[in-house]
Amino acid sequence: MTKVQDITSPMTASEKRATWSLASIYALRMLGLFLIMPVLSLFAEQLEGSTPSLIGWAIGIYGLSQAIVQIPFGLMSDRWGRKRLIIIGLLLFFIGSVVAALSTTIYGVLLGRAIQGSGAIAAPIMALVADLTQEVHRTKAMALIGLSIGVSFGVAITAGPVIAGLVGVHGIFWLIAGLSLLAIGVIRYVVPNPQQSKKHRDAELVSGDFFKILKNRELLRLDYGIFVLHAMLTASFVVVPLLMRDAGLLPALHWQVYLPVFVVSMGAIIPFIILAEKKRQMKPVFLGAISALVLADLGLMQFHGSLAGIIGFLWLFFTGFNLLEATLPSLISKTAPGDVRGTAMGVYSTCQFLGAGVGGGIGGWCYGEYGAAGVFLFCAGLAASWLVLSFSMKPPRYWANLLISLEQLGEQDANSFVTDMLKINGVEDVTLHYDEAVVYLKVDNQQLDKNQLQGLISRYLTA
Repeated sequence: MTKVQDITSPMTASEKRATWSLASIYALRMLGLFLIMPVLSLFAEQLEGSTPSLIGWAIGIYGLSQAIVQIPFGLMSDRWGRKRLIIIGLLLFFIGSVVAALSTTIYGVLLGRAIQGSGAIAAPIMALVADLTQEVHRTKAMALIGLSIGVSFGVAITAGPVIAGLVGVHGIFWLIAGLSLLAIGVIRYVVPNPQQSKKHRDAELVSGDFFKILKNRELLRLDYGIFVLHAMLTASFVVVPLLMRDAGLLPALHWQVYLPVFVVSMGAIIPFIILAEKKRQMKPVFLGAISALVLADLGLMQFHGSLAGIIGFLWLFFTGFNLLEATLPSLISKTAPGDVRGTAMGVYSTCQFLGAGVGGGIGGWCYGEYGAAGVFLFCAGLAASWLVLSFSMKPPRYWANLLISLEQLGEQDANSFVTDMLKINGVEDVTLHYDEAVVYLKVDNQQLDKNQLQGLISRYLTA
């Protein structure tokens, strides 16, 4: 007898183990990338051959290499195996960290950071999550991994200056190398092995769907947004650590700014997330968050000479940043058809890392040519262009994604199942891929009759 899928059931112990262990690997890698961000510009000033432009590229170049190789990494994981590609990526991250740790010139650090970014394991991790979780739990598992990224960023920008004060920036690179080896241990000995690996349209990029995404204006608008957001982040970290030092705050004490600014900004966005999701006011909240970025950078451009000005406008920046970082993946998920969501997220992630690379490079150049005010003007201009573009965005449909496996169900019954699902209140869209034995649903959770849907699943999918 086929096990009946329960859309309200909790994850199994094996699914929890897989999700949390893979989230820890993702978090360890992102922690390694972000730990260096708040201290690299201070350290790179002392390196042979250093210029403001090269410092900017040293901060952001990991994003360029990540953007170039992450889609090929994901596609290769289908052929070579998820765990093998993840281990290869972590080894590249280890090698890049060691190269940077041993470097005494800016060019060595640039090379090390580029190698770090080439270990692009995001796509294979998402594919492995899909292999190890039931369809009805997959969205939850991916959300937990997304949460781990935000936590690792907050920990990293706070801990980076502290660790640098204790062991130096070379020590941070050695620590990052150690974290990558720890992550290899987790993938080998903690993450379960999947019974089978297959293509998952909701979690992986499908090359045949690529042009569907590029023709969707709403998705492209969001892709431009994440490009801008991470370009602003890396450009800002070219100058903010230097400005706080010049304002009289010792680099080892920079955590005293980053920690309260990040924590308070996270608290400040909670009511706005509730307003956007529960009260369904996503567009005005979204526009307001972008406006906050514009105001923050204009404020930093004017008042970056004082520590109070830096702290106040840095809080405003991180409030807008954290709110947008939380809502953009949700908007991608709401906007993309369920069966091309993996491709949409792949393009989105590529734009995110591309923005990090471009932002670091241009931010460094602006600092060298026009000073800190030029960097913040560049960031404000980027945010303003995004704001203008976003005024014409369509209000999102508040639909969630749900997957149901159709294994052992005949094609005629599968078509009947789809027809009956569309009659259920709250089921807004259904896409059947019988060749993959999966049906992709878009549902309105506030309207969905879960009991009726569960009854239909039990009736059709019980052998």
